Amino acid sequence: MTQRPTDATAETALSVLGTELEACSTDPLTGFYRDGSCNTGPQDRGSHTMCVVVTSEFLEHQRSIGNDLMTPMPQFRFPGLVPGDRWCVTAPNWLRAYFDGVAAPVVMASTHERVIDIVPLAAIEEHAVDVPADPGSLDA
Repeated sequence: MTQRPTDATAETALSVLGTELEACSTDPLTGFYRDGSCNTGPQDRGSHTMCVVVTSEFLEHQRSIGNDLMTPMPQFRFPGLVPGDRWCVTAPNWLRAYFDGVAAPVVMASTHERVIDIVPLAAIEEHAVDVPADPGSLDA
């Protein structure tokens, strides 16, 4: 497991919404650092910055490009994913799925701001599934 660097001067990680980065998933435990969030750092060469809700189409697509997210790999503390799981995926692989028409829904509040170095914000917004803190505000 990769340990997250400890740096007392580190700033709070931000989401693409400009708010404090929220957890993506603790069951299954996700993140490059396996801390439940899509935090990133110098060791994260793949940019595991996108919190998504995986779908069967997305999982099959990832397998077809050599990124099998369904098969458990205990040596990496990876349980294997099923549709509906939330997971921090790499920005380049999500973008490839986007161009192939099978992008997974994105949880913007849990997606690291650094993702926009790779993925256009408009593409992320197009697939956003965030629920406001007060779901009652959705009532018209």
